Amino acid sequence: MAAERKQQGKLIVFSAPSGTGKSTIAKRVLERIPDIRFSVSATTRQKRDGEVNGLNYFFLSKEEFEEKIRTGGFIEHEFFFGNHYGTLLDKTHEVIDSGMSMLLDLDVKGALNLKKIFPDNSLLLFIKPPGMEVLKQRLQGRQSEDEESLNARLERARLELEYADCFDEVVVNDDLETAVERITTLITTFLSNTKK
Repeated sequence: MAAERKQQGKLIVFSAPSGTGKSTIAKRVLERIPDIRFSVSATTRQKRDGEVNGLNYFFLSKEEFEEKIRTGGFIEHEFFFGNHYGTLLDKTHEVIDSGMSMLLDLDVKGALNLKKIFPDNSLLLFIKPPGMEVLKQRLQGRQSEDEESLNARLERARLELEYADCFDEVVVNDDLETAVERITTLITTFLSNTKK
């Protein structure tokens, strides 16, 4: 009798404008669904004290990173604050081929690109603020933004919201606990629907 093919893992992607509560929701969901691991990004920034390669980030040289860009080694990548950051395609394949499932925090374009690569193994969740005014208040409440930076984040949020309908599910984070419950249910349902 032929060996039974190992069940592939699945990918859950969160996208949301900055200030929507995505990181808090991700932390709560990972506590509730311990079978999911959080995606580890690659970066060209210097390793800080206590950081471990492959655990905090995959630390690459600028040359290694640029070579992977040239050869299509990333699902998505960005350059900000003088360093490259990206989601490695080979590492993502390794996780799902091992049967593990993974949560990724990607911008909208990265999420939609991942869906093209892994159409049957991915669930795209867009986390929406209750409204732009609430989002503005949340960002102001951080007290880490100057006026220019705040306006840039709000403008980016407006652009990201235009992609919400391209996602599998949209969850409004009006009440944190309700949003966490809803997202946990969506993920557990998705993970239990094994592909025939």
